[in-house]
Amino acid sequence: MTSASSPVVILDFGAQYSQLIARRVREARVYSEILPHDTPWEEIRRREPRAIILTGGPESTLEPGAPAMDARILESGVPVLGICYGMQLIARDCGGRLIPSSIREYGQAELALEADVPSPLFEGLPAHSVVWMSHGDTVTELPPGFKPLAHTARTEIAALGDRQRKLYGVQFHPEVVHTAQGRRVLENFLYGVAGIEPTWQMGNFVDDAIARIRAQVGEAKVVCALSGGVDSAVAATLVARAIGEQLTCVFVDTGLLRAGEADEVTAAFRDVMHLDVRCIDARERYLKLLAGVVDPERKRVLIGHEFIKIFEEQAAAIAGVRFLVQGTLYPDVIESKTKGSKAGHKIKTHHNVGGLPEQMKLELVEPLRLLFKDEVREVGRVLGLPEHIVNRQPFPGPGLAVRVLGAVDEARLRVLRAADKIVREEIDGSDGLQPHPWQYFAVLTPLKSVGVMGDGRTYANMVAIRAITSEDGMTADWARLPFDLLARMSTRIVNEVEGVNRVVYDITSKPPATVEWE
Repeated sequence: MTSASSPVVILDFGAQYSQLIARRVREARVYSEILPHDTPWEEIRRREPRAIILTGGPESTLEPGAPAMDARILESGVPVLGICYGMQLIARDCGGRLIPSSIREYGQAELALEADVPSPLFEGLPAHSVVWMSHGDTVTELPPGFKPLAHTARTEIAALGDRQRKLYGVQFHPEVVHTAQGRRVLENFLYGVAGIEPTWQMGNFVDDAIARIRAQVGEAKVVCALSGGVDSAVAATLVARAIGEQLTCVFVDTGLLRAGEADEVTAAFRDVMHLDVRCIDARERYLKLLAGVVDPERKRVLIGHEFIKIFEEQAAAIAGVRFLVQGTLYPDVIESKTKGSKAGHKIKTHHNVGGLPEQMKLELVEPLRLLFKDEVREVGRVLGLPEHIVNRQPFPGPGLAVRVLGAVDEARLRVLRAADKIVREEIDGSDGLQPHPWQYFAVLTPLKSVGVMGDGRTYANMVAIRAITSEDGMTADWARLPFDLLARMSTRIVNEVEGVNRVVYDITSKPPATVEWE
């Protein structure tokens, strides 16, 4: 990602929330991009950064072979802010001392600013505020030229800075909502320390994305994988704006879609968005592919590989096609642990990231790869897409295959579609839900339980309902739905869906769970 505005470079040391830092910077109307932690200084300098942020990470700076950065970064004169692991790295590389703490600090803590050491990093902040800590190692001796800026009850040096060299570090995480003044700390670094003007906006992203697409594609033909969700809709619209008639959209009915979804998607893209759409019926193909497959990772990989095969087959029928457009987002990338997030820990394979075959005939165009879901919706509005498309709730690329736990067949898909339709109808028809769930669906579990219907014994399926609130998909909380709404959904499902006699509600947040069950 590049931008005409002066960017902030974020060096990723494997933190699960690296992209959340980038998002907070963009919310401050400053452009940012993420690079691997070991990116050479020449590559960073080419971007002419006005500031550099070092993320947290799962490793310890005290371990041999711990993730490091190019030593020239701290000598470059570019302002640097280290967060958690990033602060420890600055302290270590500048000559400070760290030790593994005997008392680790996780969760909320009270940050107290050092009254006798005013700092532009904490300009305008109260003397005491709540922050979010997550660290084991502790800085015990400051590097030459640095001063202590804040402490907590358990951490004597919770923030440090060298005002002359504009090098700063915070042990807490300003990017998470649990840090009360976190946004202000980041803004102080961007505006006050680095002197960057808040001029970037999503319209800049759209212009840059269109220019990048044109430069990448040239005169070649392109096919776009349409799923019907907001991600592929925005990606397709961006590419269509960039290259017009060079784009052909392909929608594959995998048989893993929700009730009525195939017809809704094709009508929306053809009639509302006026895109050239080819519809492929691959229902039997996918059912054969998934027959007897239980392992969720195996499902995702099989679906991803078949997904590419189909598009390569379609592309072969169009002269000059070299590229495939996908609506891949950053949560997909970071959870799948790709080469671009090499210091992170894999959560699961996404069908359109880690599930892709290593050798592909088509080159990928992924204009949304570094955006969160809410940012994609904002891009959609900038592009003028209708609200019913922009606000469409997320749906996993593997579709119902990862909501049918265990083996997938037509009978089990039929049960899940019917139950899921009821969940969506009831929640969509409920006014005044605050906050309105960000995502809601049914899951068909592999469990059966005893029940009683019509004075007779039943032994039938258990369906789970999942409804969550979230801003970006990286973290989520279970939606506190009214009891009468839960009761209506349960009653309708057991009465209207043959083969179901029990309904449960998932009240697990993310983390520790993920949004999907598989």
